Amino acid sequence: MDHNKVTEFLGRFVTDFGAAGAAGSVVIGYRLGLYRALAEGPATPERFAERTGCHVRYLTEWLLGQAAGGYVSHDTQTGAFSLTEEQAFCLADPDGPNVPAAFLIVLGYLRAEPRITEAFRTGDGVAWHEHEEDVFVGCDAFYRPGYAAELVPNWIPALDGVDGKLAVGARVADLGCGLGSSSLLVAEAYPRTTVVGSDYHTESIELARGKAEEAEVNDRVTFEVATAQTFTGGDYDLVMMFDCLHDMGDPLGAARRVREALDADGTWMLVEPYASDRVEENFNPVGRLFYSGSTFLCVPNSLSQPGGYSLGAQAGESAIREVISNAGFTRFRRAAQTPFNIVYEIRP
Repeated sequence: MDHNKVTEFLGRFVTDFGAAGAAGSVVIGYRLGLYRALAEGPATPERFAERTGCHVRYLTEWLLGQAAGGYVSHDTQTGAFSLTEEQAFCLADPDGPNVPAAFLIVLGYLRAEPRITEAFRTGDGVAWHEHEEDVFVGCDAFYRPGYAAELVPNWIPALDGVDGKLAVGARVADLGCGLGSSSLLVAEAYPRTTVVGSDYHTESIELARGKAEEAEVNDRVTFEVATAQTFTGGDYDLVMMFDCLHDMGDPLGAARRVREALDADGTWMLVEPYASDRVEENFNPVGRLFYSGSTFLCVPNSLSQPGGYSLGAQAGESAIREVISNAGFTRFRRAAQTPFNIVYEIRP
C-alpha cells in the first residue's frame, strides 16, 4: 500500500466531508437571508445579530464556518465578516449563479435516500413528484439565472430563423416547464409570441400560473398539467425542452409527439446536460455533480414511468441522437453549448 496515496485520498475525503456538512449551513443562510444581509456591508457577529434578528452564538459559528470554506471573508484586524463583490454575486444575488439554491436541491433529494437505497434493491422507480418541495423550488431558483443569461441572448439566436419568427409572433410549447421560468423568459422577450407550458407535476404548474399572473403575461402564457407525450396543441413554431428528456421513461414517445405537434417548418430546441459519449471524459467535477443528481432524481424518475428508458443526466449526444432519429426527425445538430448544457436544434 502506498501511504502517500492513502493520505491523498483522505485529503479528498476531508474536502468532500466538509462540503457535505457545509451544504446545510449554506441552505440556512439562504432561508434566513443571511447572505443578502451580509452583502449590505461588513459586520461583526454582534452587529450581524442586530442586522438579522438572529441569535449571535449561532451566527458566530455560521460565519466562522463560511469563512473557513471561502464563502465569506474575514478581517482579522476588526473581527468583521463580509462578502466580496464576487461572493455576493454568487450567494446573494438571485439573478447571479444563485449557488445556495443548488444546495437546496441537494438537501431536498438527499431526504429521499432511504427510498433510493431500497430502489437499488428492487429496481423500482421514485417519481419526481415524490420528492421534497425543496427539489422543485431549488431547481427553478438555480436554473433560472442560467436560462436568463443564455436562452434569449444566445440559444434562440443560434437556431436557424427562430428569433425572427418569435419577434413577429409565433406559437411556442415549453415541455417539462416546471415552475415556468423558461416560458416567462420567452414571453417577456417576445411580446407577440404565445407560450404554452406543460408539466406532469400539478404543484409546479400551480406555481407557474402564479408567476405568470405576477409577471402580467398570463394573457400570452398558459400552463397545463400534461406529460411530454400528451401535451395539447399543434402547429408549434418552436418546442422547447430544458434538462428533462433524459428524465423520461419514454423519451421516444415524447419525441414522436413533438414531431407531430410541430409546424412543418418548426424547430425543436432540446437542452440537455453537457456530457461526452466517452464516460471517462465525464469524470470531472461537472460530471460528478450530474451523476449524483441523476442517481437520486433522473434515473429513479425514468424508472417510475412506462417506456423502458433510463438515459440519465450524462446520456451523451449519441444516445440523444438515436432517440431523435428513431422518432423520425431528419435534422439534428449541436447549436450551442455552455460548461453545463448542450443545445440541440432538431427539425422534421
